[in-house]
Amino acid sequence: MTTNITWNRAWPLLAVLGSVTALGVGTSLAKQLFPVLGAQGTSALRVGFAALILVAIWRPWRWTLARPQAWALLRFGVALGAMNLLFYMALRTIPFGLAVAIEFSGPLAVAIYHSRRPVDFVWLALAVAGLALILPIGGASASAGALVLEPVGIACAVGAAICWALYILLGQRLGSIPSGQAVSLGLVFAAMVVVPFGVAEAGAKLLQPSILLFGLMVAAISSALPYTLEMMALRRLPPATFGIALATEPAIAALMGMLLLHEQLVGTQWLAIACIMGAAMGSAITRPAAAAKAPAEVASAG
Repeated sequence: MTTNITWNRAWPLLAVLGSVTALGVGTSLAKQLFPVLGAQGTSALRVGFAALILVAIWRPWRWTLARPQAWALLRFGVALGAMNLLFYMALRTIPFGLAVAIEFSGPLAVAIYHSRRPVDFVWLALAVAGLALILPIGGASASAGALVLEPVGIACAVGAAICWALYILLGQRLGSIPSGQAVSLGLVFAAMVVVPFGVAEAGAKLLQPSILLFGLMVAAISSALPYTLEMMALRRLPPATFGIALATEPAIAALMGMLLLHEQLVGTQWLAIACIMGAAMGSAITRPAAAAKAPAEVASAG
């Protein structure tokens, strides 16, 4: 009996960690396509296949959709597509873990803005300290042996953070739409944003059988599997616990980048990731219960 109780408490948390790990593995695999397809082509392949997978799973045509709901989903999908595209473009020149850490400032800003209690200034200061350790482009960071981050890559990561914030705000307006319909149709609209850029970048290379098979695998690992695991966990975990588990994403991304992409970070960059994770975890712990509730489809990044 004790073992069953322990397992029932542990598996939702393991599901979130599995989701974050799957996202990290999938994105690391996707980055290996960059030399062939470019960031835009890879993003198009991943988002396009993810949309097809989730449409097949959820069959969104089973529910009726009013015109205002369709417009809300369109805005949501555009934000989702732009977030994915900008994030993959950031990965061209920024290590995976640092790109995720910068991107995390988007949802963190939304959480702090909606709360605005004195303790939130602590998490804001911690996040700003982490970003300050990442964002310097030259000078001290270069002399310390750190990778010099290119301005375009930083701008893309910041853009992805803004789009993630918009994605959350727009997703919170989809409460009347079933979650399966929202996420599947949202990804369809996202694909409409991303795929033209991918076609322009990679052209006929996107149709090579080996590339298509690899893209299908990446989409399943980095989209369908994480979403399914998060849906299972959200029904069992308190919002604060879910937020804390999700905040491990920058560190896991950095580990995946190190193991699968051979991206090495220096001590100050690991410290920056720790600061941003600490801010996200602190915000999740101290967030009021009412503000912590959000739709499942806004749980994780691109």
